[in-house]
Amino acid sequence: MEAPPPTWLHTRAAGVLAHLSSLPGDYGIGNLGPGARAFVDLLAEAGVRYWQICPIGPTGYGDSPYQTFSGRAGNPYFIDLGELQAGGLLTAEELAPLRALPADRVDYGRLYAHLWVALAQASDRFAALGADACCGFGSLAGFRAANASWLEPFADFMALKAHCGGRAWTTWPAAFRRWSPALRATLPADVRREAGRHEFYQYVFFAQWDRLRRYAAARGVGIIGDVPIFVALDSADTWQNRAVFQLDAEGQPLAVAGVPPDYFSALGQLWGNPLYDWAHLRGTGFAWWIDRLRAAFELYDIIRLDHFRGFDTYWEIPAGAPDARTGQWRCGPGVEFFRAVRTAIPEAKIIAEDLGYIGPAVVDLRRAAGLPGMKVVQFAYGHDANNANLPHFYPPESVAYTGTHDNTTARGWLESLPPAYAAQVDEYFQLGGSRSAWPVIRATLASVSRLAVVPLQDLLDLPAAATFNRPGTQDGNWQWRVETPALHRWREEKLAALAHWIRLFDRTGGRPVRDYSEPPAGQ
Repeated sequence: MEAPPPTWLHTRAAGVLAHLSSLPGDYGIGNLGPGARAFVDLLAEAGVRYWQICPIGPTGYGDSPYQTFSGRAGNPYFIDLGELQAGGLLTAEELAPLRALPADRVDYGRLYAHLWVALAQASDRFAALGADACCGFGSLAGFRAANASWLEPFADFMALKAHCGGRAWTTWPAAFRRWSPALRATLPADVRREAGRHEFYQYVFFAQWDRLRRYAAARGVGIIGDVPIFVALDSADTWQNRAVFQLDAEGQPLAVAGVPPDYFSALGQLWGNPLYDWAHLRGTGFAWWIDRLRAAFELYDIIRLDHFRGFDTYWEIPAGAPDARTGQWRCGPGVEFFRAVRTAIPEAKIIAEDLGYIGPAVVDLRRAAGLPGMKVVQFAYGHDANNANLPHFYPPESVAYTGTHDNTTARGWLESLPPAYAAQVDEYFQLGGSRSAWPVIRATLASVSRLAVVPLQDLLDLPAAATFNRPGTQDGNWQWRVETPALHRWREEKLAALAHWIRLFDRTGGRPVRDYSEPPAGQ
């Protein structure tokens, strides 16, 4: 039997999880400008080697970064508009409504109402100049040429979506329902103008993203990105690449994704994402997926591959089913897929999101793929009778988390513990009756997992009200933000302690972990 490859995780390091939207910024949402650079400085000062974020694609209804209009495009919400003002493309008066938005949360309704207006004004002014570059961002024509394979379909998709009143592409007029390279020439003039605007937005986004990533790299901070296994039905990805998915001749899904009934839901979960046609993908050598991952590694140093278990088996629900109960398990592409990825992208650094009720077959696949999995402290109690998520059981080649974007905060978790195991948790983490997140953070950093990641809300020791996302709920998610004064207070009061623990537990990221001892220096 072929021995499984070793993982890429050879050093001990620490990371912080904070989505871009959660950072300070002047225009209603965190962005790629000064607030993000100041946050990188904070991480570097503490000795944190990785900044983990959620997907950065353009979001739609519900504002979830896991349901985007494109897996390749950036979210224009994250553009630093101040730079466009400095470049003469926007005025202070035009940005005033955005500056008036709350700083402690994202008001997506008001953001949507004002930001797109400002971006369109900036794009139209730039077009009127007849120039090829602005704000030091390089050539727009060069950007278009380098990204034509996804940029033009995406821009056409967004323009047509606006033209069709925001409706899903499966309901558009037949002439627009199937993308082809010749489609743009047939589009009405106002649609082509809107498509040009979206190309400009992407040009600005990726210029600012590239600068931020280089800024972080210069300070020793790498970026961990997130690649969801599924894409949205109403997305440029599906519209452009219909053969990749299980769709009928009209583009409607034949089956959709979800999970079966379990302890948490008698009906299961009906996600509604289109499922992949793995037979078609296998016949192409998984070309679409490999292209998707290559694009991700152009943006990130490491990626977290969401819903890893779906590459082993996935829950297939018939299209039109009212809930997930009528689904059935289907085989995913398995190790063949990961061998193809390793051949095409040998330097790929991937974290497998292997959370939930995971059987031995999924563990075998992760090991065969040579990927570290995830361990979450909050899942050690009340979720898993085997206690595989207790820190003293963690394997070295794993990534430990106090919690994820889908968990309540660590303090919120401690404050809501059932009496059945509250005393056990108190004793394990030596809380001494406190409900502070910091003893949990210390235990996570002390674990043998080579990478330990702490959500920003836990570093700030915030209660459950700061939870970023509550799965299964529709309102109030993805809105939490940190304000600059809170980060300044944290720096003064807690940064030194975090930096000390990072050094104490050898999480500086600079020394490979070896399984043998060496003699003292000089002997």
